[in-house]
Amino acid sequence: MRLFVALEVPENVRRALAELIAKLRPAAPAARWVRAENIHVTLKFIGEVPPGQLDPIRGALSAMRLDAAVSIRFRGLGFFPNDRRPRVFWAGMDASENFAPLAASIEAALAPLGIPRESRPFTPHLTLARFPEPRPAPELLEAVAPLLDKEFGSATTSEFHLMESRLKPGGAQYTRLATFSFAPLRAQGE
Repeated sequence: MRLFVALEVPENVRRALAELIAKLRPAAPAARWVRAENIHVTLKFIGEVPPGQLDPIRGALSAMRLDAAVSIRFRGLGFFPNDRRPRVFWAGMDASENFAPLAASIEAALAPLGIPRESRPFTPHLTLARFPEPRPAPELLEAVAPLLDKEFGSATTSEFHLMESRLKPGGAQYTRLATFSFAPLRAQGE
């Protein structure tokens, strides 16, 4: 089983990103564009695990608790590692102060189960496209330039999901395996 932990993206944000993808797709036809229904915020990529490890993972995730829900404002666009050698085109986010600690808590809870910690710093984003080769995409850069600070909407959430990813020829298929409530539904600072 190929697993990850994620936050859902609200429908209004998903629609705004679907419109953006439709507008930008002709500028980078070689890119593998994400289907709007698959857009999510990854908190932790777990990877391949045997089915017998599913219950311990669920148990570890069910213990997550924060004092308040996470608030996120989806805004901005960019490239990993950079726009000269793009591998990923993403939409960014500004989040409440408790967002990164939530991801760190999930990392810490799963480490005793033998799930390796991420070596890169946590950088929350929404993947919109992947490039088969890291080479300049001048048409896309030109199309994106006036949209770099675009707003896509916001959300407040108090739950995350354990997801399974099945890789298929037409793209990944995601299935929600479990939902975990981690806080009362009120934003931090309220």
